[in-house]
Amino acid sequence: MESVGVRDMNNLAFFKGKKVFLTGHTGFKGSWLSRILILSGAEVTGYALEAPVEAKLFDTLHLGKNMHSVIGDIRDREKLIRTMQEAQPEIVFHLAAQPIVRESYKDPVGTYETNVMGTVNILEAVRQTKSVKSFLNVTTDKVYKNNEWEWGYREIDELDGYDPYSNSKSCSELVTHSYEKSFLKEAGVAVSTARAGNVIGGGDFAPDRIIPDCVRAVAKGEKIAVRNPHSTRPYQHVLEPLGAYLMIAQAQYENPACVGSYNVGPGDEDCITTGQLADLFCNSWGGEAAWENLYQGGPHEANFLKLDCSKIRTAFGWKPHWQVAQAVKETAVWYQAWLEGKDMEAFTDEQIRKYFTLQERK
Repeated sequence: MESVGVRDMNNLAFFKGKKVFLTGHTGFKGSWLSRILILSGAEVTGYALEAPVEAKLFDTLHLGKNMHSVIGDIRDREKLIRTMQEAQPEIVFHLAAQPIVRESYKDPVGTYETNVMGTVNILEAVRQTKSVKSFLNVTTDKVYKNNEWEWGYREIDELDGYDPYSNSKSCSELVTHSYEKSFLKEAGVAVSTARAGNVIGGGDFAPDRIIPDCVRAVAKGEKIAVRNPHSTRPYQHVLEPLGAYLMIAQAQYENPACVGSYNVGPGDEDCITTGQLADLFCNSWGGEAAWENLYQGGPHEANFLKLDCSKIRTAFGWKPHWQVAQAVKETAVWYQAWLEGKDMEAFTDEQIRKYFTLQERK
């Protein structure tokens, strides 16, 4: 694959006027990506389930008024194909998923149906929609067979996630590779996958995630319960991978030689334990915020996992811009503003502009 150098896309001008289709737009990452695309001037169509009551970000940002939001199940292939063909997008981002490890143990069948057949369905929709030029499937760092070793996983390493969530995402990667080779490359559709680590940021209200758990506890004046404080994860602010997704989608749209699978994660210095992340949160939050170790066992989750992101750095000159301490600070101030009843659409827009302005200055 040829190197295309540092991409000058961070002002998002490329997406102005582009028709973009996004699955999972009511979720945490999907809501942030939708807002970025709206700010860029893209014509955005989203397809996702209704956001659960506790996932307030989509409504908090009033995204429905600025994009075409279609409520539908990724497992409903006919509706998905019909919606995409009506939208006639040039660029497709696939984020819809069942994303929680513990939930995948409770409902493995539903997890596989959503994450594997959902991928088949979106790829089939792309195959049948001639307007599509660029497709990006967002998976996870957990697709790799985790040997608990100290070095980062590379894109050429074996795919074999352990738990049903991770394994279903490994399958999603394989399905994507098959559709690309069998149908999409010949049809002129550029296809890539992006494997991102654990993301944090304002507006995540999901269960079983450390930052939302922190916010819920401090809002009640309680100690934060940390159930696995020694797990090491590649934490990054949500804007980091989203900026990379946008960059990959643009790069392969303009040059199909850029297709591939890309790890998207922080540097080694930002691979920290959950306990260290809780410390950073408490310091950023201030007051009497504190946490306690409540490890009580539970289903298997990897203890040590990090990515080697040399490929995306070499290919595109991409690098993170908010180290983990800054990422936690930006996350904490978002939730504090939300609890204070501030205009979160304007506050979120300001964080987006702040991040991408920083990118432009690199």
